[in-house]
Amino acid sequence: MSDNEEILVIGGGIGGMTAALALARQGRSVLLAEQAPEFGEVGAGLQVGPNVMRMFDRLGVIEPVRDIAFFPDNLILRDALDSAELVRIPLDREFRDRFGYPYATIHRADLHAVLTAACAEHPQIRLRTNCKVVGVEQDERGVRALTESGEELAGTALIGADGLWSTVREHVLGDGEPRVTGHVAYRAVLPMEEVPEHLRSNSVVLWAGPDLHLAHYPLRRGELFNMGAIFHSHRYQRGANVFGDPEELHEQFKGVCGEVETLLGKIDEWRMWVLRDRDPVEHWSKGRITLLGDAAHPTLQYLAQGAGMAVEDAWTLAAQLDSAPDVPSALREYERLRSVRTARVTLLSRLYGELYHASGVTRAVRAQMLEGWPAAAARESFAWIYNGI
Repeated sequence: MSDNEEILVIGGGIGGMTAALALARQGRSVLLAEQAPEFGEVGAGLQVGPNVMRMFDRLGVIEPVRDIAFFPDNLILRDALDSAELVRIPLDREFRDRFGYPYATIHRADLHAVLTAACAEHPQIRLRTNCKVVGVEQDERGVRALTESGEELAGTALIGADGLWSTVREHVLGDGEPRVTGHVAYRAVLPMEEVPEHLRSNSVVLWAGPDLHLAHYPLRRGELFNMGAIFHSHRYQRGANVFGDPEELHEQFKGVCGEVETLLGKIDEWRMWVLRDRDPVEHWSKGRITLLGDAAHPTLQYLAQGAGMAVEDAWTLAAQLDSAPDVPSALREYERLRSVRTARVTLLSRLYGELYHASGVTRAVRAQMLEGWPAAAARESFAWIYNGI
């Protein structure tokens, strides 16, 4: 493969930016096309495990990421009805020594800004906005992306990093809309000083309840407080970043403990996301075209690894394009290396959602199973993720 052939990356989110950066660091020329008028990230906080921090180190952005991150003290699971603590995993020196990197919480917009700046500064990356791709074509010599404006973008390979509603996936797989889970996420961020002092925590805390949960943690070096409330709803709206209904939220969380009720009452305006995923697939490439991140394997947030899997995808894909004899062979090997790990994340995320949302006797079984679980054992249950690639 020629070192100066351009690779097309469709989608300028975290996955697309990471892919562009990983490819450029391997000496590839990249054109990244984003349909929005400017680069940005919708959403609030995300959790970044040691496996992802390792990738940021390899990509040369670990220091600016550290500057925007918060490093929590623990991962804590509590019962949303009686406030009992069920599990605590310390994120201490022993945790960092075990996995090589810390656990962080980061505002999505902050992380996206770091990645965008790194791409903008790289001489082998071209960034395009207002560039909506509506179709893709390929032959044995290369690929073409057709834009809404009638422009044709040409390259040697094309990566669809265009998210849950991927146009590129429709070309590659044609498998329709993602699966509706029946749950929605209400998310909000507020200044830390607006949180009652007795409810402020330097940990990631998840309050698990019947068909619902509330998760919260600090962001931006502890300046902000991120909250995500998940519950069953019939309000299935496509897309994200629409206003939620506080009345529906409080109705669904009726009967929770005082701490959760107080936290929910601190915010009057929420943004709502409908939660969707897809059943895992073994293949998501066709010839010179492949998928990455949510376009390939969208997952629910219960293991906090959606963005992390996209970042790992990017590094793996770049490595295979650097070592394989041709583009189709590289994409097949990339699939082989990523399909089982990402499928495990998708399937176990569903299972953890059921664990968090347990009710009745299932809730009692959860409490009994977790009672007395040693912190080291709880930590090791996530080693398959945090050991990384």
